[in-house]
Amino acid sequence: MKRKNVKKTYPIAVIAGDGTGPEVTAEAIKVLQAVSNVFGFQLNFTRYDFGGERYLKTGEVLPESAFEELRKFKAIFLGAIGHPEVKPGILEKGILLRLRFELEQYINLRPVKLYPGVETPLKDKGPEDIDFVVVRENNEGLYLGAGGFFKKGTPQEIAVQESINTRYGVERCLRYAFDSCRKRNKKKMVTLCGKTNVLTYAFDLWERAFHEIGEKDYPGIKRDYAHVDATCMWMVKNPEYFDVIVTDNMFGDIITDLGAIIQGGMGIAAGGNINPEGTSMFEPIGGSAPKYTGQGKINPLAAISAAQMMLDFLGEEEAADKLEEAIMKTCPHLTSMSAGQMGYSTSEVGDMVVKYVMET
Repeated sequence: MKRKNVKKTYPIAVIAGDGTGPEVTAEAIKVLQAVSNVFGFQLNFTRYDFGGERYLKTGEVLPESAFEELRKFKAIFLGAIGHPEVKPGILEKGILLRLRFELEQYINLRPVKLYPGVETPLKDKGPEDIDFVVVRENNEGLYLGAGGFFKKGTPQEIAVQESINTRYGVERCLRYAFDSCRKRNKKKMVTLCGKTNVLTYAFDLWERAFHEIGEKDYPGIKRDYAHVDATCMWMVKNPEYFDVIVTDNMFGDIITDLGAIIQGGMGIAAGGNINPEGTSMFEPIGGSAPKYTGQGKINPLAAISAAQMMLDFLGEEEAADKLEEAIMKTCPHLTSMSAGQMGYSTSEVGDMVVKYVMET
């Protein structure tokens, strides 16, 4: 395809991270550069070395200056966080959670979409059955870390972790879900996933707000409710039932991993941490997979799919659609979405996507 005249420039921060993160990030950027050339916009990448190696060298996870600096970017592209020599939780809390909270990325957006040519473990289900979105509240709930220990290390030890839900936080998440449903314009149904029979305070708030907002401002969208356990069951048995699922931080974390498996695995699943008015962050769902580092075996399609989500967020919808089409054309060529079983190297998969992007 012939390059169009350059119209817009978007500043993008890149945190390639740990393990195979730099490898998949390189492929995503290669694809993004091809797409931007075709559709006539520029992406200016600024790279940051936040991750395990930096922490091991300096003892610093994120400098305080990072947040003000990152706010200058329209989006952050994240490869992966997680280092085998760093205790679990240090990098995840110090980088991922801090960025989500400090940059007020209050939505975790997870498309669950099965592409043609990708295998799902669900019997007799295909792409026409698996196509929904999970909207997860990303700044509240159990992940705030409210609570503590009493008599830690003794037989009488008590550990308390509190789920904090505000009307403000719940309402903005619900509105995002309803707006996403309206934009998708498919089944026109939002399902609230909760546990109203046990978590009677938190999900009383969620349920009341859900129906009040829906009835007042979204009359054309059907409202549905399911307990989280039933949601998991239906995602396996009848995934075609869902359109948009909205839920809290913890339940969203759990059901989106289930969603990744039914859409073909971590090799294809991507997500976004969204601040609609500020800086958002996009990433492949899978971890850093350190055992595959440097081997060219990791599947870059999840990272490339995250890049596709980023383009959509930037408002480059035509480019995002073209990239998704290229991903869909690439999938049938791979023997598996799993690392080391694709039939192609990491860079070869990236090259294949670029080839389809360049086609008219």
